Amino acid sequence: MGIPGAEAATGSGGGMSRLLGFSGRKSRYTRMDDVLQQEPEDGDNGGGSSSRYVFACSVFASLNHVLLGYDIGVMSGCIIFIEKDLHITEVQQELLVGCLTFISLLGCLAAGRTSDAIGRKWTIGLAAAVFQSGAAIMTFAPSFSLLMAGRLLAGIGIGFGVMVAPVYISEISPATLRGSFASFPEIFGSLGILLGYVCNLVFAGLPNSINWRVMLGAGVLPSVAIVFVLMVIPESPRWLVMQSRPSEARAVLLKVTDSEEEAQARLAEIEEAARVTANGKPVWRELLWPSPMVRRMLITGLGVQFLQQITGIDALVYYSPTVFRDAGVTAESQLLAATVAVGISKTAFIVVAIALVDRVGRKPLLYASTVGMTACLAVLAASLSLLARGALPGGAAIALAVATVCGFMAFFSVGIGPVNMVLSSEIYPLRLRAQAVGVGVALNRMTSGAVSMSSLSICNAISVAGAFTAFAIVSALSFVFVHKFVPETRGKTLEQIETMFRGGGAVLGEVELGDAEERLEHKRLVSHTL
Repeated sequence: MGIPGAEAATGSGGGMSRLLGFSGRKSRYTRMDDVLQQEPEDGDNGGGSSSRYVFACSVFASLNHVLLGYDIGVMSGCIIFIEKDLHITEVQQELLVGCLTFISLLGCLAAGRTSDAIGRKWTIGLAAAVFQSGAAIMTFAPSFSLLMAGRLLAGIGIGFGVMVAPVYISEISPATLRGSFASFPEIFGSLGILLGYVCNLVFAGLPNSINWRVMLGAGVLPSVAIVFVLMVIPESPRWLVMQSRPSEARAVLLKVTDSEEEAQARLAEIEEAARVTANGKPVWRELLWPSPMVRRMLITGLGVQFLQQITGIDALVYYSPTVFRDAGVTAESQLLAATVAVGISKTAFIVVAIALVDRVGRKPLLYASTVGMTACLAVLAASLSLLARGALPGGAAIALAVATVCGFMAFFSVGIGPVNMVLSSEIYPLRLRAQAVGVGVALNRMTSGAVSMSSLSICNAISVAGAFTAFAIVSALSFVFVHKFVPETRGKTLEQIETMFRGGGAVLGEVELGDAEERLEHKRLVSHTL
């Protein structure tokens, strides 16, 4: 089942409808950019002080993602010294490292309902508090059992933080900047990984009974900053509307918009969307037995979350040294240099995505990302296969391995890496958004854990080249999914995006919102007449 109109071109075309209108002919489908108020041109994405305020709030809300990245980065070094200090077995090491992904599922699933109950802002604070408790227990743990208890608690806190930040950012951001700001958590996660590596390097010289404790304890610092954050950032205006607190929502909208008129218009739009989607059904029942509109949203949202991980990103993140060794890299210094190059590629191109996502749109970035990832995985698999048969010189194999892995990271980071959370946090209606995003992130984490834990077994069963051939095929299928099921959401408010999915015959993309609004206006006129 494809989403109607998701294949529609998202580039130019507005000129044609304007030409038809100018010549006296009325187009059946009115383009959104003709119906809606024109957004600022690229490079002039709206307001001065309000945009800076939303930028600051988005940065603060993304701090919890530093914790996830830091935990991933620092544990790679900590585990060496934990093994020496606590004398844990190899199985215990695997359990300590691998449990985070699956435990964070619980946090992701619980965060949706929690943020609907206490608000997005205070869920951000709760995530930091839970992580702080877990980090403190790990720092002073005298045994493996207490270390695991702290690790499980920290994982739940990370799950809360990973889910709620993109939802909060999407709900306070203007349509013209939402994609860029909602991408912040991705780059903050990469920054956290880098900080973890740096802490490993800085504190490795301390005694084995102290160094890993200092490394883990340092992770508390970003979460302490959340105390200041909670004093600065406002609550989500959309959550306030959902709680029947319109005056407070209007006060927040005055801070994040450029005029009182715009704030009032946005408030009316949010209230209307909340009224239309209110049906009295419990959220979980609506997610398990969705309406056609919600089903289309779930296909898009869960699909991009699943495909982000199933294309093999974690396999390359965790096992890139293995790939480089298979390609012929033997010196530790060369392995380190290659791994650093991979990290730089991943981080640098997230910045490119942030710069482009609100300029060229979500869908073009996803197209470029999936095509580039597929090409890199195919070339990597081919080069490793040729090397295994002796048909490729060693030097060429090393160069191709480094270039394709770095290229894969670059294409991932410019598209499906950050864009999956941007899309997931903006396509659902207000009353479903938090819990639907929580389900999507949980699916993402579960897929990540499955790929991470099975990659070595797959490589042993069908070779490293065979494994990456499989990933290349999945990546190619993800291009088809994007084409059929993902609409373009650039420049649209969350309520306008919801309207795109509403109505059985409505075409998603840029041409249907006009008809959908006409139908809603017709219904209002009829109700007034009656």
